[in-house]
Amino acid sequence: MLFTCSDCGKAFTQKSKLQAHQRIHTGEKPFTCSECGKGFTQKSNLVSHYRVHTGERPLTCSDCGKAFTHAFTLQRHQQIHTGERPFTCSECGKGFTQSWHLNEHRRVHTGEKPFTCSDCGKNFTHSSNLQKHQLVHTGERSFTCSDCGKRFTQKSNLVSHYRIHTGEKPYICSDCGKAFTHSSTLQRHQQVHTAEWSFTCSECGKGFPQKSNLVSHYRVHTGERPFSCSECGKAFADSSKLERHQQVHTGEKPFSCLDCGKAFTDTSALQRHQRVHTGEKPFTCLDCGKAFTDSSTLQRHQRVHTGEKPFTCSECGKGFTQSSKLVSHYRVHTGERPFTCSVCGKGFTQSWHLNKHQRVHIGEKPFTCSECGKKFTRSSELEVHQQVHSGERPFTSSYYGK
Repeated sequence: MLFTCSDCGKAFTQKSKLQAHQRIHTGEKPFTCSECGKGFTQKSNLVSHYRVHTGERPLTCSDCGKAFTHAFTLQRHQQIHTGERPFTCSECGKGFTQSWHLNEHRRVHTGEKPFTCSDCGKNFTHSSNLQKHQLVHTGERSFTCSDCGKRFTQKSNLVSHYRIHTGEKPYICSDCGKAFTHSSTLQRHQQVHTAEWSFTCSECGKGFPQKSNLVSHYRVHTGERPFSCSECGKAFADSSKLERHQQVHTGEKPFSCLDCGKAFTDTSALQRHQRVHTGEKPFTCLDCGKAFTDSSTLQRHQRVHTGEKPFTCSECGKGFTQSSKLVSHYRVHTGERPFTCSVCGKGFTQSWHLNKHQRVHIGEKPFTCSECGKKFTRSSELEVHQQVHSGERPFTSSYYGK
């Protein structure tokens, strides 16, 4: 016997299921949470919800031991281990673990954006994107970090942020064992192993795993810097670099090292710094085996082997391995001396020249002779002095025979 809903015609094998279904039409929510007052149409939904307050996670993955509050969340997670993607897009063949992921993906092909913002009329493909966007209008940041007080618009952002304080890195690369705080960072890293570089620069042939990376890279060739600082007018090629720069004006350094307390403007800088404490050097040169704490230092080092000097002076054609060295060199042509001594006003082309000069005023002599204890302001002066003890005379006159 079937029990049919008089509102929509849907049929059920049990009367209790029909009654639960009819609450969709009546709006009745008879099961109420004693902690927060939220109502539910079914008791099972209330039981699942209550675990938010108790922190209970009774369902455990047999493969990795990760715990979950809901059975459907566990089922979705298990597809990571099985690799199962039963729902396939008929347009491009891409597979998905859930049917609603496929439905959302199809909008990429159809261009459909069914969710509209009532404030500004902007359209979105997903309801979640609309909800996130609406926070721009309300300014609401409901989720606060208990450690540093930073506020977030979404709980997921708070959860990700909190790993900075705990040091948790739950996403592990199955190829090399490297751990990451975010799943998106792991996915980008895995492209190192799979060598999926689908997007190629038409100017230099360099490949990128994502189109957004190619778009950002192409600005190297065009010189375009579309992101400008409203405080000082400085322009940047990437929005992320602008965001980091703006912290210069605000003084904000929200990411702190748990070992020494040093604060940083972004998580990547904190992660690089933490390697000072751990001694980790995960980036290794394939030519000589030398290891480095970050990928950019490895890239600069590799130019020693390749002889590559990608940064060229437009005035004299001289090549450099680093852009910072080109910037310093270019001051030879412009005569610019941006580093000025606050004591005597003398100008210098590089900051380290200024640092050396300032020792004249403060009397600092950081270089000490291990033989006699005499101190010097410059390492070159110490090297010359040490020849007194060694008896070395590297400069000989052929005229006098001395």
